[in-house]
Amino acid sequence: MNVNELERRKTGLLFFDMLNIYYHGAETEKKEGMRPVIANAVRLRDAARKSSIPIFYAQANHRPDGATNNRVITDTDMRLRPWPHTQFVPKPPAATAGSWEAAIIEELKPEPQDTVIPKYRWSAFFQTYLDLALRARGINTVIISGGSTEIGVASTVYSARDMDYHIIIARDACSGSQMDAYTVLMDKVFPRMARVRTTDRVLEMIRNGR
Repeated sequence: MNVNELERRKTGLLFFDMLNIYYHGAETEKKEGMRPVIANAVRLRDAARKSSIPIFYAQANHRPDGATNNRVITDTDMRLRPWPHTQFVPKPPAATAGSWEAAIIEELKPEPQDTVIPKYRWSAFFQTYLDLALRARGINTVIISGGSTEIGVASTVYSARDMDYHIIIARDACSGSQMDAYTVLMDKVFPRMARVRTTDRVLEMIRNGR
């Protein structure tokens, strides 16, 4: 297949962690920076609906009591700040099941025919039913939009690649908290395991899809 083609009947659109906490709950400057990302995600959503491409939402679903939290010891917190006095003190996830923070943003609100995938780790595939939901519909190609690129999107892309899915990453429909890492992934890493395209290019691929 030509690298700029896709088969619509075998393609799904995956939104990763498009949640209130990361957009509506963000600081003003960050939210302003994400507006174009959300606008592009909406365009992808609309094109998918028009072309009958199934839409999937990977949604953080952490338990409020922290019983399923990740406790892997790290050098820094999520903002790359070293732990005070080298003492690892994990913080509970902010996006807990049923909370406003964990809700999918209104701009991309799922409809009844869409599939919401609760997840407990960075990868949307790890111990979720995403793989089953895709394969049951004959989907072998996944378009990905969401954030954070260097965390959940990257984890999901690595997993998808190892499971032999074709991956299309809408780069300007993905956000990143560390722009240097975002750039390296989009320019140096992802092209070796996926197709990285602008939203405009992905929309063209959908329109021209077989």
